[in-house]
Amino acid sequence: MLHGLTGWHLLIVLAVILLLFGAAKLPALAKSVGQSARVFKGEMKAMKSEDGSVDVASPAPAAAASPLAASDVGDSAPTR
Repeated sequence: MLHGLTGWHLLIVLAVILLLFGAAKLPALAKSVGQSARVFKGEMKAMKSEDGSVDVASPAPAAAASPLAASDVGDSAPTR
């Protein structure tokens, strides 16, 4: 994917970033990116643990989850 990139390419990209954002804003930018990554990682862990506990704790029966009773199916013609 990055086979054609050399060290010079990376240096040019870093120089452009420095020119766009300025040296004073780079530490704040890096801190913001780090905090965002940390929050994302924590949310992913929470989702994984939540998915695992829901699957194991309470498997819902299929008949109870259906809002229609068996007698309701096929009794009426489709309406327009």
